[in-house]
Amino acid sequence: MTATTSGTEVVLKADELGRVRTPTARRESLLEEFEKSGLSGTKFAALAGVKYSTFASWLQKQRRRNGNQERGKGQADQAAQVRWLETVIEQAQSPSDQGRVAIVVQLPGGASVEIATPGQARLAAELLSVLAKPMAAC
Repeated sequence: MTATTSGTEVVLKADELGRVRTPTARRESLLEEFEKSGLSGTKFAALAGVKYSTFASWLQKQRRRNGNQERGKGQADQAAQVRWLETVIEQAQSPSDQGRVAIVVQLPGGASVEIATPGQARLAAELLSVLAKPMAAC
């Protein structure tokens, strides 16, 4: 089996079972391309002509070797920017509540904040931002 890369031909070795042995340099190159691509692992593996399970094992081994340093930095930055919150939409309990629109935010520790106006939303966002920061040591 041969792979053509930028005009040069490379012979890929196969073992007794017919499995293709990908050279380490090619493997590292594919993993670098994947990190830059923004594609899912499944799509990238298909485009690279590698079985997904093989590609996933390469990726897992690389991340273990690197101690998740490269990926960890990006995830920490994203975690600081994006927060996911669970939402539950409940139906009004009484007829008098039918026209009222409000969001109730349940905070850790059992406290809750009800938001019914845009002004309250801004205040609640500010409150949550302050609560999210670690407290200064006393």
